[in-house]
Amino acid sequence: MPPAREQPASWGDSVILHEDGLARCPWPGHDPLYIAYHDEEWGQPEADSRALFEKLILDGFQAGLSWITILRKREAFRKAFDGFDPQAIARFNDQRVHDLMQDDGIVRNRAKIEGAILSARAWLEIEAGQGFSAYLWDFVDGAPIVNHPKRISDVPTQSAISLRLSKDLKARGFKFCGPTIVYAFMQAVGMVNDHLVDCHVRKSN
Repeated sequence: MPPAREQPASWGDSVILHEDGLARCPWPGHDPLYIAYHDEEWGQPEADSRALFEKLILDGFQAGLSWITILRKREAFRKAFDGFDPQAIARFNDQRVHDLMQDDGIVRNRAKIEGAILSARAWLEIEAGQGFSAYLWDFVDGAPIVNHPKRISDVPTQSAISLRLSKDLKARGFKFCGPTIVYAFMQAVGMVNDHLVDCHVRKSN
């Protein structure tokens, strides 16, 4: 699920006013790591193909877990997956999969690890053609879709575009990229701006 759907009900449905005087979407709570992610990364348009690949793979690993769990393990993931270099990951063999399954710094799920390898190979094909970044951004005509949610309950978990993109990614060989995962990915990389209208990040953009 997207981070916006993860906050405890006690935090409410609207922005939270923090001690620094800034109003934020409620889902980061008061966790410093999560707040930094919300302020500096989530919803910021990303155009780097490798960075986009990393985020898509991490969103796939998130399936069934909370995003903060993945965020806390992100540096371990980067080390384990060679900096999310798709060319390197595409060459991972059975021994490398075995080694990753012994790494308690990451999510040790064989299907997701093997899925990341298959996704890396699919990424290489797209990157060699139009480029992975251009491929993704074409789905939103090259510019972020700006929504205007007032409450978390206004934020969807998928969209018609995430359904289309999910279907196309799967057809090209990507794994763990259902429409809900893809929508969370689109939010994270700025293809969709779902910061609440009263969030300071929305107002500063």
